[in-house]
Amino acid sequence: MNPSARLAFEESALPHLDSLYRVARRLCGDPSEAEDLVQDALVRAYRFWGGFEPGTNVRAWLFTILRNTFYSELRRRVRARAHVSELSNLGEPHGYTGAAPQELPSPESAVESKASADRVHQALAEIPEDYRLAVVLADMEGFSYKEIAEVVGCPIGTVMSRLYRGRRQLHERLKASSASPPAPAAEAPVSLDAYRKRGHG
Repeated sequence: MNPSARLAFEESALPHLDSLYRVARRLCGDPSEAEDLVQDALVRAYRFWGGFEPGTNVRAWLFTILRNTFYSELRRRVRARAHVSELSNLGEPHGYTGAAPQELPSPESAVESKASADRVHQALAEIPEDYRLAVVLADMEGFSYKEIAEVVGCPIGTVMSRLYRGRRQLHERLKASSASPPAPAAEAPVSLDAYRKRGHG
């Protein structure tokens, strides 16, 4: 890639790095694996940058690559290990020199304890991946239905259905979690509405 193309890639792709990491963190469930996923996706994006059409939605293009990279790796690991949870080391970083992303903040301002944040993380991890991705892109990253449809490669109606089901399942899991016996320091129940408005987790 010539220097001007490399510069164009860096200027277009790197501003989305934190957002890519947040979504990867939700897909993988582990910070180091999320970093590996983002690095691998960026390598693929860099390799195919010549095929990107200037003026189109670079954010959706990058997240499509992230999603495809995740599912390709997931399928490979399933075949190799027969257990998705036993993710293997993806190897050394491939050319990524950006600063390490920070840990994610609490999912909502009303809930400050780590235990409550962990309940949200766990609830997200328990819903199906397609639903989880729709919820993360819409409620954490502010993607439109159209953008999500571009990322996941399905009609907008399917996106709306997945988002509705994902939010409902997340709400049910958070409600069940809040109904569990409280910790010694009483916690406020996790509010899904406040979580969606904040857009983080």
